Amino acid sequence: MVYFERCPIELPSEPDPDFLPEQSRLKNISYHPEPDSVPRFDAPENVQRRVKTILKDHRDVVAEYLEKNMPDLSAGWILGTTSFRAVEEGGRDLKPRSNSEIVPIDAGAYGVTNGNRILRFFVNINPDRDRVWGTKGSFRSLFDRYDALSTAAGGKGNRITVDKTFTDRCFSGLVKSLSKFYPLAKVFDSSPYDRAMRRIHNYMKESLDFREDQREYREIRYPPFSAWSMFTDGISHPVVSGQYALITTAIIPLAFIVAEPRQRQQGSSSPRQGRLAIQFMLHQSVSHSVVVATGS
Repeated sequence: MVYFERCPIELPSEPDPDFLPEQSRLKNISYHPEPDSVPRFDAPENVQRRVKTILKDHRDVVAEYLEKNMPDLSAGWILGTTSFRAVEEGGRDLKPRSNSEIVPIDAGAYGVTNGNRILRFFVNINPDRDRVWGTKGSFRSLFDRYDALSTAAGGKGNRITVDKTFTDRCFSGLVKSLSKFYPLAKVFDSSPYDRAMRRIHNYMKESLDFREDQREYREIRYPPFSAWSMFTDGISHPVVSGQYALITTAIIPLAFIVAEPRQRQQGSSSPRQGRLAIQFMLHQSVSHSVVVATGS
């Protein structure tokens, strides 16, 4: 995790910080780049245009900053959505899978990941309140501590499978074809890896034994206008409380994380390098330390 005491990029200018919170009927208001739109946002046309402009501009600024400061990772990324989290996260009466207050590991983002990593850049734009997260630790530490996570990942067959079957490849091909006509169809794609991670995510949300075990649990506070970036599939992170945040998502190819810099530059990693017969272990091999950054 990289933490910025003050967000290092330019934020929406006045009066946009006040304008966005007014659009708080939805939990998520997201700009999707493929259709160049903000789907499922029911508002007058002038409001839709303004929200789209704010989110799209923020996405561009985040991308420029990350490309400048982590060129090895951003070179092969898929830059996804930028979202405005409008609602108060704490105290909502929701089913476990939908409840942000329950400890999760991110599973899937912006369609299928195929074992690649989910990088997100967060900004707390609430001028008055901290955004409060909890954590029980990294993916590696949880996977080591809880045998039930391995069992959950294996599903009914109790076997972790990560290579796509013929059926998976056919389905992905169909989704790819459909996405040419309906870009958001990509969110329906799947892979054995993503399904295993989803089962882990659901177990963490729904298991009372896991939820009630508070070992290693601690809370992290992000003050107004602070920012942080992390691989959200690599560390547990319930949102305990907070309202008004901007979140930009990118998918980083796993080979760009585990390969040596020379291999990345030469593109010499083999097609199977980083594919997950060992991907669960590679998840665990990437460190998850916290770095406090103050410069731009």
